[in-house]
Amino acid sequence: MSDHEIEKGVGAQCCPGEPGIDTDICLKDQSGNYNLAQSVRITGDGADLLRQAAAGTKTVRLERSATSPTADQALWAAIRNRTDAIAFDRYFEFINRLLCAGGDIGTPACAGSPCDDFSLNSNQTNNGSTNDFGAPSIGERKAALSRQPSIYGIDAYQLLKVATQAFLLFETGVVIKERNPATGELVIHRCSDDIPGEENRAGRTVTLEELEEYLETSVGGIAVRGLPYLGRIVNALVGLGSAANGKVTEKLPYCEAIMQHRFSCPSMLELIWSYWREEGMLVQTINAIALCFQNRRRGARDPLTNLELDPLFPLNNILWGFIQDDYSRLSVQRRAYEYDHHYGLSLYGKAIPQLESAESRSKFISGFHNLLYRTAMFYREDDDATIRADAFALLNALREVHIILAEGAHNRFGDLPWTARAEMLMMQWMLARPEIKAFLRGRHMVPYREPWMGAVDDMKRLQGWTDTTVTHFHELARFGEQIVLSIRYGDWIDVDDQEQARNWARAWRPQIQRYIHAYQTTTGVDLSAEVMDASRAEARYLQPSVHLRNRLAAQQPGHALPGATMGTRALASTAGKKLNPHRRLLAPARRDDYE
Repeated sequence: MSDHEIEKGVGAQCCPGEPGIDTDICLKDQSGNYNLAQSVRITGDGADLLRQAAAGTKTVRLERSATSPTADQALWAAIRNRTDAIAFDRYFEFINRLLCAGGDIGTPACAGSPCDDFSLNSNQTNNGSTNDFGAPSIGERKAALSRQPSIYGIDAYQLLKVATQAFLLFETGVVIKERNPATGELVIHRCSDDIPGEENRAGRTVTLEELEEYLETSVGGIAVRGLPYLGRIVNALVGLGSAANGKVTEKLPYCEAIMQHRFSCPSMLELIWSYWREEGMLVQTINAIALCFQNRRRGARDPLTNLELDPLFPLNNILWGFIQDDYSRLSVQRRAYEYDHHYGLSLYGKAIPQLESAESRSKFISGFHNLLYRTAMFYREDDDATIRADAFALLNALREVHIILAEGAHNRFGDLPWTARAEMLMMQWMLARPEIKAFLRGRHMVPYREPWMGAVDDMKRLQGWTDTTVTHFHELARFGEQIVLSIRYGDWIDVDDQEQARNWARAWRPQIQRYIHAYQTTTGVDLSAEVMDASRAEARYLQPSVHLRNRLAAQQPGHALPGATMGTRALASTAGKKLNPHRRLLAPARRDDYE
């Protein structure tokens, strides 16, 4: 074949002026010789294809369908930013800065402007530093403690308690900010700056200005800063300084107004974080140490008998204050009632009575797990570049869970999750101390994300509790909170565009898939699998605590307390029946009793 290209007008007898490619057609005769049969000229698309083939190898690739940007992508970025800001490693750094180093000069994340293009909010201009928090302030308490000849009593623990409250007050909210890790001072960015890490999730850059635009909602016809979902709620309120007088009034709880900053800067905490910490044996671990500290034995052969804390060690006094402050902490019963009220989740243990809840969110487990299953189905279809995955079923599941969560957002919704988070952060801090690590250090070759985790896993081995590592419970708590926050505070009731559900699934894919994996590892139930068998479908909607106790009974049948095997048979016999979420299917096999 000759690849000689004919210029315009050269040899163009059939199509004058049209460029093309001359080629010869040769035929092979019986002798094996090639003879010229005809000369032809190829023009048009055929010539273009031949030129492209001669130019080199071409790659054809199918890509996933694109999505249109939606405003709530900025909210999801804020949720990730703030949940990471109140993680234990940030809390640990904060306590070290505030109480051990020179101090912390950070200001509240919700106060002032998120970037240098916005003016200060008139309701949030009190930008005192962490050292000034409280009355007397943390700085004054710390100075007074330093001046004491000796430190006894509960003053040191009370200072840790106030510092923990300050940490949450200064870090929670609907903002995207960063702090200098050495000083705690906020770093102010330009409003046009991209939010780090969001380009891969959203398929585009997301800026700080987009979050502020999303938070510009309308209440009574007046533009205010707040989540559109909460703006919808405030517009429906009667009185209390809401839309009734044309503006939002946030004041102290003694006044007839909306609670100060709970509309403009909600805490963005979820109690499901505390639930999975409790199932992961965090609270049980610190309580076992506290009992031993008081010389109280847990059974005939207590493995903590040799745990002794020298009075010269700082944790000795902190642990004393922790025990003395027991009367002011949340009891396991109060947390259990609230888990049931928020999510219909139950705890099982010696200290958990038969719950007589006024209201239980019985549809949450089925709705939430159905949402995760629908999301997993969407991922399988979305990864197939030959089709465009339908997200309407996913949108309906999101709206259903949003409504269920909203029904539980009453009574103790504001204060109990906050209090439980503060108490559990202090428990983690104590377990991360060198005094505890000297006795409950965990296994050195096992990598942990946070320093308190090894002590919990070590305690579980000593006590004969579940052998599932606390790492999986940590992921359930961390990612479960982020997923639930994105559903609770999104304005899903007013969404009809499936693009928003498609964006949600893609933006939260790492968290959702890790949650599904952690849930399967801890309970044995795969929320992403197609379920054809009725008994397996029923297991998907059982209480997680039932699965955990069932697996423990199967894990160590020789060490289980009497009744565990019988309870396992009872669970199997009820697989196809509707189960009461508060019924004790298993006798106490996990020794998670409290003082």
